[in-house]
Amino acid sequence: MDHRDYNYYKANAATINLGEITSSAKNAKILRRLRDGDDKLHHFSVGRRGWENYYIGQGDDLGWLGYFIGRSACLHSLLINYLLDGEQQIHAFSAGIARNQSIRNINIDNLNNDAFTSVMGALRILSQLEKLTIGPNNNVDPDDWSELRTLLESGCKLQQLCLSENISIGNEGMGVLSHGLRGIGSSLKELTLSDNSISNEGLSTLVQALQTCTGLETLYLSYNDFSSAATGLGSLSNWLQNSPMNLKYLFLEGCSITDEGLQSFTQGAANHCKILDLDGNETITSTGLSYLSDSIRSDSCRVETLYLQGILIGDDGMEVLARGLAGNKSVRSLHLVDLDNGMTFTSAGWVAFSRALCDTSSVNSTYLSNHTICDIWDENDEEINLPQDISLYLQLNKEHPQYAARCKILMNHRHLNMTSLHQWGLNYLPLAVAWFERAKPCMALTIYDHDPDLRQLVLDESDEAFESRALTALYEFVRGIPLEVMKSRSGLAVAAAYDEKIARIEEENKIALEQRDRKIEERDRRIEQLEKEIMRLRGW
Repeated sequence: MDHRDYNYYKANAATINLGEITSSAKNAKILRRLRDGDDKLHHFSVGRRGWENYYIGQGDDLGWLGYFIGRSACLHSLLINYLLDGEQQIHAFSAGIARNQSIRNINIDNLNNDAFTSVMGALRILSQLEKLTIGPNNNVDPDDWSELRTLLESGCKLQQLCLSENISIGNEGMGVLSHGLRGIGSSLKELTLSDNSISNEGLSTLVQALQTCTGLETLYLSYNDFSSAATGLGSLSNWLQNSPMNLKYLFLEGCSITDEGLQSFTQGAANHCKILDLDGNETITSTGLSYLSDSIRSDSCRVETLYLQGILIGDDGMEVLARGLAGNKSVRSLHLVDLDNGMTFTSAGWVAFSRALCDTSSVNSTYLSNHTICDIWDENDEEINLPQDISLYLQLNKEHPQYAARCKILMNHRHLNMTSLHQWGLNYLPLAVAWFERAKPCMALTIYDHDPDLRQLVLDESDEAFESRALTALYEFVRGIPLEVMKSRSGLAVAAAYDEKIARIEEENKIALEQRDRKIEERDRRIEQLEKEIMRLRGW
């Protein structure tokens, strides 16, 4: 292949015989679409697996391919899955794509060292590039990751960088990449380093590099070996708590994290991440879960989705986890069940979880229970069969979160003993009345509205029964106030006002009941008359 510069390609682009520079009619057709500026060609793939747009074979001129890719204004994403050997071909292709101004997403895989180096050099010029994925099958040594380091230091504005399953990175490669990550700054939103043979040393190095990545929102570190990474995990927690950033999603699936490691980082993770994935860390025991429980019980916890599949939780683990969830106000979704191992806890574990959702030991305990968790899922993101009470509480949290606490109180405390409120005197009475007024809509609430066969009232109680409960509670409250409080003028006035109100409500209820009874009597009388008329007509 003779050396040809950009001017050569530009001068001959309109007249070049596409059949002579491609190995197949399919390749000639796709090259024509590129040349003619097909505005429907947004995604383009190059390789030798058979499913790419452009299947590279002997006879394909990569220089022309790179030139037409470079001049396209419609391409948004490019997958480079293989390039022919040959220095001139590879450099001509790279020089072509370096001129593109529309591609924002590039995925490279199955490249040898020379091709990888050449393509990475071209990417430094693509200032519009937003996402770069480097697949696991490139022939890249740890030292060769310096090409990526140079790209990151070049002032690019990458938002997503994915390096999954590149086992050649390891701790050594992480040391090389860390310099590039320091240079990329706040533009990076998502970083994927899963299954890259990173351990404690590499994790500590990574955390230091992330200090400048203040825009990072998602971090994938799954399937690295953090079994001895308590120090690195501790530095990760410190970074989360002390750096001006907003990491929302942290994935640590299958990292062999121990109880000590979980203790090191769980507070920082719980206080900053909306999604925390700890799936598959089978080395975590109930001791480690107790550290997690303490963190999610904190008022500063931000976790909304918690993945714990593949952890052998057991009844002891569920007990400590439930204690944390009882006071939590952020977690909405739990992923607990690993289909391979099944549920690792028994009915005793479910009892503890039910208590977290609704502690019936007192009205106050019920009020302080968890009213935010809506779903429990298995590893296929499917809801699992749950005990009836847990299913009811979850559905109530999901469909009526603003009424969940009041409904649970009314469901489980038929008689509201208000003796403990006497210490606040009559000043509390207006609040008690207001509480019942706010709770009244609970009588009409339904759940499972999406399924007519399951749809049901939350409270199977008549309006009259509810009013009776309210009046009884308020009456007992007023009559239980200490006499010395009642002796004050203000106390007498308040008591008199509510005595009058209670009496009026009782009178209204009495009238309503009398009207109902009269209607029932009238209905029975009409039925009796109809029966007599029927018997007369039949000659009975």
